[in-house]
Amino acid sequence: MSTPARKRLMRDFKRLQQDPPAGISGAPHDNNIMLWNAVIFGPDDTPWDGGTFKLTLQFTEDYPNKPPTVRFVSRMFHPNSMTLYILFIHIVVFRNNKIILRY
Repeated sequence: MSTPARKRLMRDFKRLQQDPPAGISGAPHDNNIMLWNAVIFGPDDTPWDGGTFKLTLQFTEDYPNKPPTVRFVSRMFHPNSMTLYILFIHIVVFRNNKIILRY
């Protein structure tokens, strides 16, 4: 079934493939467009330099009006995360064909 959320996620995935942002990689998990695996590479000259941080993003049919639930698979400290390493991203914005995550 093709819903507005699934269509939007397919469009977002195509954008990521065409113009991937530096330091971030993501793709649907096992042909499930509603569940994504992602990797964030630690920025140079920061305490996270050289780090590889794996995440999962669980989208709902309310996307993009409701943000995905983001779960760190890699253990790491983040001041906005709970014990289970769940981070809720409040806004996912596309600006100039770039993904901007606002916490």
